[in-house]
Amino acid sequence: MTMKRATAAFLILIAMASLAPAASNKQPAPAGSLKGAPPEYTSFTSADYQRGFLALAFGSDLRIGARPRGIRRFDRPILAHVIAGGSVARAEAMARIVEEYTGKVANLRLSVTPDRQNADIEIRLIDEKDFNAALRAAFGVKVARDFVKRTNPQCMTSVKSDEGGVIVRAVSFIIVDKGDEVFRDCAYHELLHAFGLSSHDQSNRWTTLNQKRTVGYLTVYDLGLLTLLYDPAIAPGMTRAAVRTLLPGVIDRLGLTAPAGPR
Repeated sequence: MTMKRATAAFLILIAMASLAPAASNKQPAPAGSLKGAPPEYTSFTSADYQRGFLALAFGSDLRIGARPRGIRRFDRPILAHVIAGGSVARAEAMARIVEEYTGKVANLRLSVTPDRQNADIEIRLIDEKDFNAALRAAFGVKVARDFVKRTNPQCMTSVKSDEGGVIVRAVSFIIVDKGDEVFRDCAYHELLHAFGLSSHDQSNRWTTLNQKRTVGYLTVYDLGLLTLLYDPAIAPGMTRAAVRTLLPGVIDRLGLTAPAGPR
């Protein structure tokens, strides 16, 4: 090998190393998780958060309403209503999961309400056999058929937003009769969508919004992404370019890259 080729090879190795995942402090799943739940990383670099946020906060498998310019999120206190249904009683468990987000995500002004009419997020608990029929009833035959054909979903969330990116209403369908693992994974996953992390990233091994993973708890990484989304500096409608410029400073100000303490 000539010196020129050796230098080129060395530079390639450096470039590859710079793209390697930087997350660290791998820990067992947090207390209260289901047996067999995957472990999680609890410390991330600014680049880790930037990559995930830009991938997950823009785009969607299913959106109803005006096409927003960029960021989608609520700009007001959020009322979530759980509609009990299906053959397994899980309304109380679903409400506890909603309350977990309330207690952990800064600036996410969220509460459970018994008032369905004025709810911002409607969470419908159903059996698997009723899933397709529920989608057709909610969104029409064509929208439901095309969505199922394209994504083959296990659960789903529709987010309706205005032209400025403010979420008007979200509806989530959560399967209750396929075991605790499916229920918890759907519940945590779909709430992330309802709050505004509307996309998926199948190559990201830290987020619940990777459809190749079954997680079933609120991860440190997803908590960080939601904390970013609901920081006052990240406004509804903000473009990808504008967000990319702001993210490093917001991540630094929030201290998201500091080692995580006990949960």
